[in-house]
Amino acid sequence: MTRIRIGTRGSRLAMIQAEMAARAISAWDPSIETELVPIKTTGDRILDRTLEEIGGKGLFVRELDAALLEGRVDFTVHSAKDLPLELDPRLPVAAASRREDPRDALVLPASGAIPDKPLGSASARRRIQLARLFPGRQTAPIRGNVLTRLEKLDGGAYSGLVLAAAGLKRLGLEGRISRYFQPEELLPAACQGILAIQARTGTDTECLKLFHDPEAWTCMQAERAFIGALNGGCTQPCGAYAKPHGAGLLLRGMYGVGESARFGEALLGEEPEAEARALAERMKADEG
Repeated sequence: MTRIRIGTRGSRLAMIQAEMAARAISAWDPSIETELVPIKTTGDRILDRTLEEIGGKGLFVRELDAALLEGRVDFTVHSAKDLPLELDPRLPVAAASRREDPRDALVLPASGAIPDKPLGSASARRRIQLARLFPGRQTAPIRGNVLTRLEKLDGGAYSGLVLAAAGLKRLGLEGRISRYFQPEELLPAACQGILAIQARTGTDTECLKLFHDPEAWTCMQAERAFIGALNGGCTQPCGAYAKPHGAGLLLRGMYGVGESARFGEALLGEEPEAEARALAERMKADEG
C-alpha cells in the first residue's frame, strides 16, 4: 500500500486544509494511505511582532520546505497567499485547489457589545484600504491563528476583526461574519482562498488530479506575477484578484504608497502572467 505524508502547519485551519488534500488523494485512489504531519513554523512561534517586522510570509513555510527537502514528508499544503514570491526550484507548486470565497470579512464580538477599541487587521494591505473605507477608524495589528484572534476579539481587545472569509468558512465559522467586503472595495491578498501543494522535483503528482483546479491555477499564477513585479508581500502592501472574464481574466491590483493605495486593472489574454507583470509596470510608471 502506498503511503503519502502531508506536511502542514499545526493550526486547526491548516489541518482542515491538509485534510482536504488527503481526501482528494484518497478519492483518486482509495488504496493510498495518507498521514498528516503537523510542523511548527517560525511564523507560528513569533507572535509579538508583525510579519513586516520579522521578515514576511516566508516564515510560514521555511520549516515545511526543510521537511519536504529532507524527505520527512511527501507533499506540503499551504494557503497560497502565504507562499513567498521566491520559491525553492527544488520544491515546485504541484497543484492548486478550487478557490474558496476570496473576500475579506468583518467579524464583530460574539457578545454583540462593541468596545471602543481598534479594528484588528493582520496586514498592511487591509489597514491601508480600511482607512479609505472608514476614515478616522483606528486599526491595530493582530497575530495568531484564526481561533486565537477570535479569542482576543471576544475578550474585548478589538472592536472587530477583518479576516479572510475562506478561512472562516473552512472552519465552519461563517456564522461569525457580520459583513463581506467586495473585492471592489477591499481588494484581497493575491491568491486568497486558494490552497497550494508543493512537492519535490520529480515526484509523481498524478494523485493530485482531483485536488487541482486549472482555473484557480491560472488566477494564482497571474496574481503572483503581478505582486512579484511590485516586489510585493508583507514589506510592500499589495493585493491582486483575477477572475474569469470572457475568454481570459480580469485582474485588479493594488499596492501601497505610504498610507495610500494605488489601483489598476487589465484584461488578461493568452499570456496572463506577462500581462499581469505589464500592469504592475504601468502602475509603477504612473506613480513615477
